[in-house]
Amino acid sequence: MSDYYRACASIVVFRKTQDGKVQVLLLHKQRKRDAWQFPQGGQEEGESLKEAAQRELKEEADVSVHVLGTSEKVYQYDFPASYRRFRPDNVCGQRVQYVFARLKDGETVQVDEDEIDDHMWIFPEQIGKHIRRKKYLGFALMLLEEGQALL
Repeated sequence: MSDYYRACASIVVFRKTQDGKVQVLLLHKQRKRDAWQFPQGGQEEGESLKEAAQRELKEEADVSVHVLGTSEKVYQYDFPASYRRFRPDNVCGQRVQYVFARLKDGETVQVDEDEIDDHMWIFPEQIGKHIRRKKYLGFALMLLEEGQALL
């Protein structure tokens, strides 16, 4: 079997503060590098992008959202060789697709404390403090601009 990219769904969740400013949700994975990210996870067979993104968000942060739309942009990356050594399959990386959503009123983030150990709501202009990989940061900035246009 040849190598392939795992289908991954990610969700960019926005909320508005009491003074009308926009914030976005970041989750913290329990690892040393590149730990802050948008909620994401594998898309299961037969599951739509929107279904997968909402399921992952519910599993990781226990919140519900109003879906605003999807992005045509895709972020694809290769797993490092050190990580691939431990995979028993031919998955060489991930192909991440994105959904945009707004947090439902009254929802409060509760991370799963297993895969995700923390969360934060940030203003879009703060994202560079938390996402450091340049290629992904540039991509995240484009997503934030695209998603905010749907609010």
